[in-house]
Amino acid sequence: MEYFSIAGTNSRVSRIALGTWAIGGWLWGGTEEKNSIDTIHAALSKGVNLIDTAPVYGFGASEQIVGKAVETYGGRDKIYLSTKVGLEWNEGRVFRNGSKDRVMAEIEDSLKRLRTDYIDIYFVHWPDVTRPIAETARAMRELYEQKVIRAVGVSNFSQGQMDAFRSECPLHLSQPPYNIFERGIESSVKSYCENNRIAVMAYGALCRGLLSGKMAKGYTFEGDDLRKVDPKFNEPRFSQYLEAVEKLKLLADKKFGKSILAFSVRWVLDMGVPITIWGGRKPSQMDPIDEIEGWSLDLATLSAVDSILAEYIKSPVGPEFMAPPTGLRTAKEL
Repeated sequence: MEYFSIAGTNSRVSRIALGTWAIGGWLWGGTEEKNSIDTIHAALSKGVNLIDTAPVYGFGASEQIVGKAVETYGGRDKIYLSTKVGLEWNEGRVFRNGSKDRVMAEIEDSLKRLRTDYIDIYFVHWPDVTRPIAETARAMRELYEQKVIRAVGVSNFSQGQMDAFRSECPLHLSQPPYNIFERGIESSVKSYCENNRIAVMAYGALCRGLLSGKMAKGYTFEGDDLRKVDPKFNEPRFSQYLEAVEKLKLLADKKFGKSILAFSVRWVLDMGVPITIWGGRKPSQMDPIDEIEGWSLDLATLSAVDSILAEYIKSPVGPEFMAPPTGLRTAKEL
């Protein structure tokens, strides 16, 4: 396993972090606790020491499962827990709330669910544009100075929003979406973080399963699966992305003898991203971790990826559809 030292902290974390959104079940068609705990244990046994979760993932379910899994596995002092703050929910509707009161209430709930007395990395999940970013940042700084949290992060923040946040609080990590198909951070956020020693911990390496190599035309999604409303999984875009995936699969196999899954995760790491989050909820989904290590993509391959996207993706779209609304009033009006 490859590891990365986060600037300004004592943390040396695995470059692959286990994402637990799906484990929480919400927007992923439900969850199963034993399978989820076994999945976390499988990742830890392969050298993953960073687990990423959030209160909103299953409205507490993901954090509870992570807490139980880490407690039964043991070695909390060698495992880094990353969770988030700043989203509130009401009758299943999610909205942003970056108030100091919300931050202080959420940290207590997260500590209880995770069965710990400190959080290794605490992210503001989404910027709350209904209030000054300084309010949220000051609350985070207070927790950091109290050592309740060991590192501070923001997720889905723009360069300007990170600037505003950093004027009030140290900032160690940024968690944006980034994968072969969703590359918006390349225009500003990625270089900003590199220039300011902010570690990028990107989510969505497999683009919600699109880059897993297991999807085909006619694939259906059950229950509340968010891919029902993801523009990438609706025609005519779905066919375009699937064609690109097939070409990427051929490239990965012919040049490296690797699966599209391993190729896609390796691509994120080789694009200069220190940490990438890879989700799963079955122990067998952790098997390919070994396939990602010990090789890298050359410049010709990176160029070939760009050419495939240009040829097959005629109407690209990013992950903007996932952004939650701002404010309780807006959420109730949905």
